[in-house]
Amino acid sequence: MPKESKVEQAKRQGRHLRGTISETLVAEVTHFTGDDLTLLKFHGTYQQDDRDLRRSRDEGAEKAFSFMVRVALPAGTLDAGQYLTLDEVADRYANGTLRVTTRQGFQFHGVLKHELKETIAEVNRRLMTTLAACGDVSRNVMGCPAPVDDPAHAAVRAAARGIAEQLRPASRAYHEIWLDGEKQVSTEEEPFYGDVYLPRKFKTGVALSTDNCVDIWSQDVGLVAIVDGRDVRGFNLLVGGGLGMTHHKADTSARLAQPLGFVETEHAVEAVRTVAAIFRDYGNRADRRHARLKYLVAEWGMEKLRAEFESRVGVRLAPAVELPALPYHDHLGRHRQPDGQWFYGVFVQSGRITDTDGHRLKTALHEIVTRFGPGVRLTGQQNVLLTDLDDVAVKATETILRDHGVTPPQELSATRRFSMACPALPTCGLAVAESERAMPEILDQIEGELTALGLRDEPLTIRMTGCPNGCARPYTADIAFVGRSLGLYNIYVGGGLGGDRVVDLFRADVRMGDLLDALRPLLLRWASERWPGEGLSDFYQRLIGRAARRTFITGREEPTADLVTLTVGS
Repeated sequence: MPKESKVEQAKRQGRHLRGTISETLVAEVTHFTGDDLTLLKFHGTYQQDDRDLRRSRDEGAEKAFSFMVRVALPAGTLDAGQYLTLDEVADRYANGTLRVTTRQGFQFHGVLKHELKETIAEVNRRLMTTLAACGDVSRNVMGCPAPVDDPAHAAVRAAARGIAEQLRPASRAYHEIWLDGEKQVSTEEEPFYGDVYLPRKFKTGVALSTDNCVDIWSQDVGLVAIVDGRDVRGFNLLVGGGLGMTHHKADTSARLAQPLGFVETEHAVEAVRTVAAIFRDYGNRADRRHARLKYLVAEWGMEKLRAEFESRVGVRLAPAVELPALPYHDHLGRHRQPDGQWFYGVFVQSGRITDTDGHRLKTALHEIVTRFGPGVRLTGQQNVLLTDLDDVAVKATETILRDHGVTPPQELSATRRFSMACPALPTCGLAVAESERAMPEILDQIEGELTALGLRDEPLTIRMTGCPNGCARPYTADIAFVGRSLGLYNIYVGGGLGGDRVVDLFRADVRMGDLLDALRPLLLRWASERWPGEGLSDFYQRLIGRAARRTFITGREEPTADLVTLTVGS
């Protein structure tokens, strides 16, 4: 039997996620150590420190420790009171900002250890949870957030809620530690997860055949609702997606999910649970770099996985329904709901809800939610939908946003509208380069170039991450900048808005100040040689003569010969 990783040992010895977290919470220290750092993630929090301050602190001085706290919200759904609670928590305990995640959750940054328990307790008092927002379990379940009350959207929301409930850890440790629940340890505490939970994180999403706003191909397991009129015929079950990889490690890869089969609506949640169980039993627990479902799928192949699935459910899977490319909607701007009310999608740059000079988004949203009490939905593109607005409220919403310096979606360039970035420095411990803080200037540069070329409003996804783990889903974008080291990035191209094609490595080790120069030959050729309406990635794929969809990319570092030729503008 392969040797377990240190993380596996920490889980096995952690007494169903307890460790010594309770003891450290009341101790006169500023941070956690040892196995507790692993176990804390299951509770929805990561220990971090301000990396900007590391060099300025005296030698031997303690790091500026703080915590990121993440709230799990299936399909990104919360009500007005819950939003206002989180807004208040951000001011009282965190750094005053709220951040929409790329998985439709919220997270806080800058929470100090002595206020960590009260932060998590306050979230729970408003019937939300941080449990399983992180860790080796099923993460926040994505689902189309559009407030449409037809049977198709209702089925998506029901499936997302059902998956979240079925795959949430059962251990009472969370309630004991953060909510002062009665202590209880039983060998039957985790009937599904057991003592060691999953080999690594497990991401699921539910899309519609009419709207892939959750980037379904990037999920470990995805359900695609087959929409027939207003109803759902059932779901295509997809498996094996995941966008993390490691630089210089060609045996790591970003991969797209593949169809395993078709399941009836009533069996959709159980189908996801079955795949999770297979991953639990056979996933790699020795090497964290290979401890994702996508590597098990690559090792086994789809036929073996399908046979294992069918042996567990006792029936044969029907073939997946053949579908054209899935449409994509970002849901920004004003939209009529079926009940006659409105919802309004607000663009949030890199998901950061904050007030800055001339752009007071946090204050604007607080005023709107306080005055009108709308529902709040978070999107997989880090934006916010305000729902159930009447005619007066939707007009006032637009006015309030503009008065606070928030640009209406219809006035944004496509480059900015479809952009995403991960937090990276200074809080993320894995970041090797800037992302969120660098993105606005980079977008300004590319936006100016595209405007000069007459391409300002052509749909274009630009995504940036501070490391290769792919939290902002860079490997399915038209253009992606992935951090290699401080100030140095790999450039990838060739994905697209639909999220159904992975990128190629275009240029390696490009300095931040040279990113636009490196892209300019491709942008110039796109402007002058493209067919009418042809997007950047479709043009690029045609240029290099590739018609088939690419399903994965490895951690190799050298661009192909075709790409080298392209960069010099042959």
